[in-house]
Amino acid sequence: MNYENYDPTFPDQPVVDLYLPIWATLPAFRSKPAFIWSEDGSTLTYAHLNHSVHSISSQLLHSLQRGDTVIILCTPGLDLVEILFGCQRAGLLSVPISPPDPSFSQHNYYHLLRALSQTKPKAAIAHHDYITKVLQYLSLPSKDNRLAEMLQNLNWIPTEHVKRKNADSGVDSHSMLYSGCQPDETYLIQYTSGATGIPKPVLLTAGSAAHNVRTARKAYDLHPNSVIVSWLPQYHDCGLMFLLLTIVSGATCVLTSPLAFVNRPRLWLELMTEFKATCTPVPSFTLPLVVKRGGVEKGSSPIDLRSLRNLIIINEPIYKASVEEFLSVLKPFGLHPSSISPSYGLAENCTFVSTAWRDNNDYSGNSCFPVFPSHNKLLPSARLASDEEEEDMDIIVVNEHTHEPVDDGIEGEIWVSSPSNGSGYLGHPFLTQDIFKGRLGNRVSRCYIRTGDKGIVKGEERFLFVTGRCLEVIKLPNGQDIHPHYIETAAYGSCPQFLRGGCLAAFDVSGMTVLVAEMQRSEKDDTILRNICERIRENVFKDERVDIGKVVLVKSGSVPKTTSGKIQRWLAKDNFLGGKMNVLIEIKFQNNGGLLQSSHGGGQRRGGNREREEGRGLMVEEKETIVYSLSSAPRASRL
Repeated sequence: MNYENYDPTFPDQPVVDLYLPIWATLPAFRSKPAFIWSEDGSTLTYAHLNHSVHSISSQLLHSLQRGDTVIILCTPGLDLVEILFGCQRAGLLSVPISPPDPSFSQHNYYHLLRALSQTKPKAAIAHHDYITKVLQYLSLPSKDNRLAEMLQNLNWIPTEHVKRKNADSGVDSHSMLYSGCQPDETYLIQYTSGATGIPKPVLLTAGSAAHNVRTARKAYDLHPNSVIVSWLPQYHDCGLMFLLLTIVSGATCVLTSPLAFVNRPRLWLELMTEFKATCTPVPSFTLPLVVKRGGVEKGSSPIDLRSLRNLIIINEPIYKASVEEFLSVLKPFGLHPSSISPSYGLAENCTFVSTAWRDNNDYSGNSCFPVFPSHNKLLPSARLASDEEEEDMDIIVVNEHTHEPVDDGIEGEIWVSSPSNGSGYLGHPFLTQDIFKGRLGNRVSRCYIRTGDKGIVKGEERFLFVTGRCLEVIKLPNGQDIHPHYIETAAYGSCPQFLRGGCLAAFDVSGMTVLVAEMQRSEKDDTILRNICERIRENVFKDERVDIGKVVLVKSGSVPKTTSGKIQRWLAKDNFLGGKMNVLIEIKFQNNGGLLQSSHGGGQRRGGNREREEGRGLMVEEKETIVYSLSSAPRASRL
């Protein structure tokens, strides 16, 4: 069924929640699915969602006051969707985070502890079973006393209680004056991913969120006929934005959990086929993962991607070769090059910033790939507005030291100014001033968010390439800089049959480039491990002209990542220096004649000799030391 009565001139609403009652009263939308949870087939229509949200908001205000802070500890699913919108309509400040295992036995609760300490919520919303397990934990004699005290001080609210089907709100939800979060009120605390440091709480107003998803709707040309498929975490960033984007567009969104996708990547392709998806957002690591583990041709159900208009690729950097390989594999199943939508966003700007996709993209003669330019193997993540285009998302590239704009073709720090900008970091006034109040040097200018991302603008169409992060740049002995992802990509390319893709981290330790790589299996053959290390060093030098000083092979799961799959190089370095990695072998390459030194793991690195970097210990267990000549090891610096 087409929803032709949708009026594109309908005035935009100041907050996202105000779209819901409008869709719910239109005859063509009342029974239209807003969200579908694919794991059990349950559906929320626009009318049902609006009624449920109104009921939940009324129930919440029986025990809370407007403006109170609530931490949401719901697993992915439709309950979480309803709770998020219910809190906004109740005028509450929401803090959605991934709920840790309520036994809290694996030290997996530090982010929860951080969120409770920083946001000081009055209540926590979770499923009844989860609350029961939390109470069991609180009754244990041995527990983290600080965590226990915070959990005990919360008003625990079961989702089953606030979602009572026959709850009587006492008011007509269609005629009441709106008393939910106003445009200038903070309605959400969204934590950053933690890719470059400890996650920070970003304050977002309801108005900035509405502006952000309206901008994204326009950029991706979404409308009521759009069908979105998403397995992203629903707690923050792109996963949360697409919940809001669905409502603003009057679209339908098919949801599943990140775990379901990781366990069976082909599920994503099957859902797009079954529901004739027109739009899907995925991190860049998804493409090689599906090529390798997706079993595209092996499943019992056929794959058909002809309906897809927007394959939104997030999490820069976006490698052209990876996208081309994905296209070549999926093109026989209907995937069109025109759907490729490299995009850029960050939590401090709600999420969305820009995309390189345009509805009128040009394609090469054989229609194999969009004619996006490339820069150092990367695709652009955005396209800056021309003078003729009216855009209120102002993106500039500046010298990070002088704060002066740089010319196109010169790499600098990306700054963003728009009504989507967050208000700052909760409890971090100095950091807020530094990051959210960026101004161009020696002049009066609007405020910009300093993204901390490196970028370069190229070409007449002013494509923006996101090349890396300022904090992660590695300085080489010859004075040149390199972004660590280039080293990691070259390292993986040396032994893809042994290493885990997307599970490598390169960083600097006292002027030496260190590469940590996860093995697919816990290989015990010393000869194989040493050969892998040698091949990594040789391939990195061949591809990037970089001398690796130390290669560390670790067990699967040792390299830390964010919930959206970004490598946490800062934490990998911290764990390495603190001896907290499950090391299989560690080889230090010498530059004086190609000698190398090897130390073997067998678990976490403990005790032994200690190298120092800024007073922090580098634990090296030397169960066995082997010194031998590697005549083929490259010795030159990067040119």
